[in-house]
Amino acid sequence: MADSPAKPVKKDKPRRQTEAERQAMLSYHRTMYGPTSGEHRAVVKKVDWGAPYLQHPKFLALMEAFRHGKSFEFSVTDKGRTYAVSTEGGHLRFGGAVVFYSRAINKYESSLLMDRSEALRFQEVESFAHLALAVVRSFPEMAPVRLRVSNKEFWWDAERLEAGIAAQGPNLLLGDFRHAAPKEKKG
Repeated sequence: MADSPAKPVKKDKPRRQTEAERQAMLSYHRTMYGPTSGEHRAVVKKVDWGAPYLQHPKFLALMEAFRHGKSFEFSVTDKGRTYAVSTEGGHLRFGGAVVFYSRAINKYESSLLMDRSEALRFQEVESFAHLALAVVRSFPEMAPVRLRVSNKEFWWDAERLEAGIAAQGPNLLLGDFRHAAPKEKKG
């Protein structure tokens, strides 16, 4: 009778590394030795908010019409959607909603106000963020610009734009500007 062959001895396979262990090892190596070549993080580009509009002829005509209470309209396209930018009297509209408006102080000056609730509605639209900062930057009387954009959110100084809506309402006074130069008296 033949003996049945015994089962072969099972070889020990090397244990595979889990994803958590791999990440921990990579983290340790990065802290000890720094990033490897090709592992450097991309440098974040600094965006000059409002710059695409500031020298554009359509925007300059829009702001001239806004200062003098006239009508003007053009459209912008952002990610496949088209938004109408227009001014009518003392209102500046984006996508049909009044975002900026002016109130007369006297014969030569007006106050520029922003509707915060409408601005927050459009804050993730990049062309609106550029427009909002361009509008504020186009009035040199209101320097320094306290409105800024960070991570697709509007900020007013050190707090989010939406923070003051509950306490102060949606209207935000951005500053005063001159819409007409005083006439010199002849005499």
